[in-house]
Amino acid sequence: MKNWNIFEITTELTPIHGVMMRGRIRKFALENEIELLTENASDVKNTVRFALHSEQEPNQVIDFIKTLITDSKVELVLEDIKNPVLSKLKVNKEERYSI
Repeated sequence: MKNWNIFEITTELTPIHGVMMRGRIRKFALENEIELLTENASDVKNTVRFALHSEQEPNQVIDFIKTLITDSKVELVLEDIKNPVLSKLKVNKEERYSI
């Protein structure tokens, strides 16, 4: 099972929901053969998250995002997560659940 690192994209002024941000990131990843997940955050306003395999370098994706939205900030928020959920980060805390 692969581990994923989760990154958060935020901006000061530019809206990033409803502007096809996830689709653009996904298309970039497809064209560059990068395995990537992306989702709008439902727990934080105007935030998009993406995940890369933990052994993957994020620089190429981050550079692309910064060309799309100059006031964007990309931050690593969780590391080495198996089967990540991107919409709400608290869902990734395994200790919250029992089966």
